[in-house]
Amino acid sequence: MNSKELFSQIKSKQSFLCVGLDTDPAKIPQYLQREKDPIFEFNKQIIDHTAEYAVAYKPNIAFYEALGPKGWESLQKTLEYIPKEIFTIADAKRGDIGNTSKLYAKAFFESMDFDSITVAPYMGRDSVLPFLEFKDKWVILLALTSNEGSEDFQIIPSSDGELLFESVLKKSRQWGNPDNLMYVVGATRGENIAKVRALVPDHFFLVPGVGAQGGSLEDVAKYGMSKQCGLLVNSSRGIIYAGKDMDFGKKAGEEAEKLQKEMAILLEKYL
Repeated sequence: MNSKELFSQIKSKQSFLCVGLDTDPAKIPQYLQREKDPIFEFNKQIIDHTAEYAVAYKPNIAFYEALGPKGWESLQKTLEYIPKEIFTIADAKRGDIGNTSKLYAKAFFESMDFDSITVAPYMGRDSVLPFLEFKDKWVILLALTSNEGSEDFQIIPSSDGELLFESVLKKSRQWGNPDNLMYVVGATRGENIAKVRALVPDHFFLVPGVGAQGGSLEDVAKYGMSKQCGLLVNSSRGIIYAGKDMDFGKKAGEEAEKLQKEMAILLEKYL
């Protein structure tokens, strides 16, 4: 899937919503525990009720690999169940020396057939380029994250005043292009989203931090939207755990629809 195809889906659904499938066995409804594969059954219902509003799904790989082989099976079944026109993100945050990165890329792009994978950039070019060698696949590079510890390193200034995340953006934009390279940009500070957009005007952003972490959807659109929208705004807990009983799928759909309606207004306002 290229950026034009992704933008076409955004326009069609009037949405730039990514649903995070951070599926925790301890948080899914108790009745599902009787199923042969509770994780997949939970994800299946979430997908059934949110697919009309979402343009992407993002399983966080840690929630699956923590369960061993059964978790990987649940992940594969989930990936195969997601409608083919919807963008898929392996939130794996990989990044290692070149030969290792190439095997990570084969695992997620060939064996599992995800559309994209999140990658940590701090080992440099040779740890990222193997992921960019795969046709019609995407790297989503960590640029400016929304977690509490993000300020420990990402905003350290160099001697000339350039912040570390700005250096990462300037260097990494030489490695890929707007059809194979996205950036993770946290939603918690609108002014920093604007800084990132100025440095990479045509690239898509995967934006966590809206909702549970306090980020503003309005600010994300105001400071981050590009001529092709350029945004995938992720919501995980706020959608998938909106309900706790047998109607959890319906509740998830309602929350996804609320966000989609807000996004439709913002697309009209800023696009």
